[in-house]
Amino acid sequence: MDTAELTDLGQQLRVDSVRASAAAGSGHPTSSMSAADLMAVLLANHLRYDFDRPAHPGNDRFVLSKGHASPLLYAAYKAAGAIDDEELLSFRKLGSRLEGHPTPQRLPWVETATGSLGQGLPVGVGIALAGKRLDRSGARVWVLCGDSELAEGSVWEAAEHAGHEHLDNLTAIVDVNRLGQRGPTRHGHDLDAYARRFQAFGWHTVEIDGHDVDAIDRAYGEAWSTKGQPTAILARTLKGRGVESVQDREGLHGKPLPDADEAIEELGGPRDLRVEVHEPPATRMLHSVPTGRLDLPRWEKGDPEKGVATRDAFGQALAALGTARGDVVALDGEVGDSTRTEFFAKEHPDRFFECYIAEQQLVAAAVGLATRGWVPYASTFAAFLTRAYDFVRMASISGAGINLVGSHAGVAIGQDGPSQMGLEDLAMFRAVHGSTVLYPCDANQTARLVAAMAGLDGIRYLRTSRGAGPVIYGPDEEFPVGGSKVLRSSGRDRLTLVAAGVTVHEALKAAEALDGEGIAVRVVDLYSVKPVDRATLRRAAEETGCLVTVEDHHEEGGLGDAVLDAFVDGRPVPRLVRLAVRTMPGSASPDEQLHAAGIDAESVAASARLLVETAVVP
Repeated sequence: MDTAELTDLGQQLRVDSVRASAAAGSGHPTSSMSAADLMAVLLANHLRYDFDRPAHPGNDRFVLSKGHASPLLYAAYKAAGAIDDEELLSFRKLGSRLEGHPTPQRLPWVETATGSLGQGLPVGVGIALAGKRLDRSGARVWVLCGDSELAEGSVWEAAEHAGHEHLDNLTAIVDVNRLGQRGPTRHGHDLDAYARRFQAFGWHTVEIDGHDVDAIDRAYGEAWSTKGQPTAILARTLKGRGVESVQDREGLHGKPLPDADEAIEELGGPRDLRVEVHEPPATRMLHSVPTGRLDLPRWEKGDPEKGVATRDAFGQALAALGTARGDVVALDGEVGDSTRTEFFAKEHPDRFFECYIAEQQLVAAAVGLATRGWVPYASTFAAFLTRAYDFVRMASISGAGINLVGSHAGVAIGQDGPSQMGLEDLAMFRAVHGSTVLYPCDANQTARLVAAMAGLDGIRYLRTSRGAGPVIYGPDEEFPVGGSKVLRSSGRDRLTLVAAGVTVHEALKAAEALDGEGIAVRVVDLYSVKPVDRATLRRAAEETGCLVTVEDHHEEGGLGDAVLDAFVDGRPVPRLVRLAVRTMPGSASPDEQLHAAGIDAESVAASARLLVETAVVP
């Protein structure tokens, strides 16, 4: 399109943003109006995209990081012919695909859910990494950001990572409209302030008037021609551009225009321009061909003598899975020698991504890679995944399929102390919609679950342990997700010990000691914390009358609450006792930590004795 046509298209996008918000009675038209010219030029002259084939490997990828400006995105879809005017005006209504903030669950052209600000650019970095290092498709990634969200630290994690990786296929378009939700942004219209920050991370920057369509066109061309660096286009714009009563005025964020009809007339009235978006080039995906044979590592029961840490089993199993499946990739937060992703990195360096100590970018990169069809396993200490929890939450909203692995969980890590102990992670991941939460106790179980995770949907979390533990299962044992293992049982059982991970071994030792005293107890290994094995737990409750959960986790939201999930549909709740970490740990040896928390074998046995003395025998 030429200058006049681009200007007219920008006005159409503004008008349709106003119309959609007015029809909904809510929305963010002024935030859409500031970026309308930026979107118009991109859509008409630079984006390569087949709306009929959103999975086309040659498609450029567009991420609306300022997700509240969704009216602009939907107006662009209408201009491209992807939706019609009737659907545009269904914005924010029940049953409409056009939600207040866009999600790929509803629309196939949306790469990732946005709306929690500061996430679009980090996910865009992940998409660009896939294109640069794996797909090698030549597709570009365009991310439209707002200036307010540049206050988020995650944006600068992304900026540094993109600069370090020389992602010249990535362009950040920053709509610097000066106004946030409650008033002016930190730097207002000072484009140089933003430029200095991006330049410090190795970006090429271009400063423009964001309403000069010719300047925008040249800036996009400059981004195309820049090699070895990502590009940040810093565009000075006005919020509510084109309507005098709202333009560059405070107090109008997130509100329909006061008089939509008058505003539409001021903008020149409705239009029905159609854009012929450039077709993507013919591209062949370069995913590695899987061998089809998975040779997981194997350990025999009781061997080796010192046992195997589940983190070691995870690393070996992941490397084996990478050999069998060319679509598996691994990411780590600069602790690969502890999480054991180093095993994968050594065998498959082309599919390993070092994200350094930037956990938000770690999870965001996994989400970006998943959008391109890769199967990511992202690892760090369980405690540090708390930093990235909002990214996990948004990944769930996106319907992203990612595997997260948290090592060094619980007080069992020992002397490092509470700052390093993941004691909230089970609760955190259980709360994620549609998530799977797994907590293995031995090497063979870990290996099997690592392989199973690759075939699951949604957010999958695996909790691994630092210290070595006994190998109690054979290498051919099966561990279905949603299952459990009954390790001890008899017709004389007085109660059931329900454990997972490190506490399985403590429960077994306690049961052995109690058996010597004539007290029979059942032991259940609840390795699938979510979904939970309701049938086994209900049967144990009926047959033993009392369930005792033993977990290396805080009491809230962990194993005990997972067990209660088996009794949520009107079933009578059994006598339930929870043994968990209730105090703030200090530094001590692993054995001392477990004892201090009351979850070692001695403490478990003592609790069981007390319960048996006071229980009504069924």
